[in-house]
Amino acid sequence: MLQKIDEAAQYLRTKTAITPEIGIVLGSGLGIYVDQIEESVTIPYQDIPHFHRTTVEGHEGRLIFGKVRGKSVVALSGRVHAYEGYPMEDVVLPIRVMALLGIKTLFVTNASGGINPDYHPGDLVMIEDHINLSGRNPLVGPNLNQLGPRFPDMSEAYPRDLREKIKAAGAKNGITMKSGVYCWLLGPTYETPAEIRMLSKLGGDLVGMSTVPEV
Repeated sequence: MLQKIDEAAQYLRTKTAITPEIGIVLGSGLGIYVDQIEESVTIPYQDIPHFHRTTVEGHEGRLIFGKVRGKSVVALSGRVHAYEGYPMEDVVLPIRVMALLGIKTLFVTNASGGINPDYHPGDLVMIEDHINLSGRNPLVGPNLNQLGPRFPDMSEAYPRDLREKIKAAGAKNGITMKSGVYCWLLGPTYETPAEIRMLSKLGGDLVGMSTVPEV
């Protein structure tokens, strides 16, 4: 696996001299954000060694290097999901490649289903924690010591300081930013009413089919 990650990273280094500080994953319908990236270099997934084409509508399948307000970034416009039949190591391969390229901060987005009755369609919600109900974990198997410890601390997987900055940015722009716990289910079926009731009792506010493996 480490060889695949290294080969993909080496290929990308031949396409740009940018060393990204920040990684961004653009979920369903959020690919339009790439218009905010300046000095952009775009590479289709199919050109990158070991990357898969995206098969889900709303996921373009492009990797974009560039600048956002002076910060060097790399963005994934679209992702692959475990429900598409890919092994977990392939689902998280792009994140591991971005780590090897140098990112220190990762912003992960998605389009979620709402469980919390205080949420409404179109609300922006910060994930403050997650519940993995898929029975899968991308760290199963030999540990890649170059990328992290065998037993990573997940007590603050969504750092409080970053969430406070996002909340402040929302307030500055007149956006009320909600927060909640995200539940990951494998999919691709949507949840039954009984499953939604279960997730609510477990403390879930949102539900979706992505994000947790990458985090």
